[in-house]
Amino acid sequence: MAKKLDIASLVSHIGSGYPQPFGNFCVRRERKRLAEAAGLDKIGVTLLRLPAGAWSTERHWHLNSDEFVYVLEGEAVLVTDEGEEILRAGDAAGFKAGDANGHHLQNRSTADVLLLEIGCHLENDTAYYPDIDLIASLIDGRSILTHRDGRLYGASP
Repeated sequence: MAKKLDIASLVSHIGSGYPQPFGNFCVRRERKRLAEAAGLDKIGVTLLRLPAGAWSTERHWHLNSDEFVYVLEGEAVLVTDEGEEILRAGDAAGFKAGDANGHHLQNRSTADVLLLEIGCHLENDTAYYPDIDLIASLIDGRSILTHRDGRLYGASP
C-alpha cells in the first residue's frame, strides 16, 4: 500500500465553525487534513492556506494540546498577548498546552500564506478564546461550544 499522499486530491475544508458573530475573518481559510488522510489518529497535521485578509482562527489557547505552526510560503502576523511578530517562509512557532497566552495568525499581505499546523489529537481538550465570548470543549470526540458563563451556543437564554 502506498504511503504517499496525493495532497491535490484531498478534500479542502473552507470556512469556519465558529458561532455567529465570530469567525468572519476565518471564512475563507482552507484546510487539508493531512494526518487524517494518512490514517493517523494521535497527531493532527493540517495544511492551511490563508488568502489575503484571512485569519487562521480566533485568538485562542488550549488546556491540553500543544500546537506548532511552520510557514511554508508567504508572510503571516502572529498575534499573542505580547504583541505581534512576523512569520515568513521557514519560520515556526510553538504553543504549549496550558499556557494561557492566546494566539492566532493573520494574513495582512496581498498573497496567500501556506503553513503546516501540527498538534495533539486528543479526545478531551478545551480551547479558550480571550477576545470573544467562547469556550470550545472537545469531550469524548464531541465539540461543545459555550459562552463564558457556561450557556450553550444555540440554547435559549
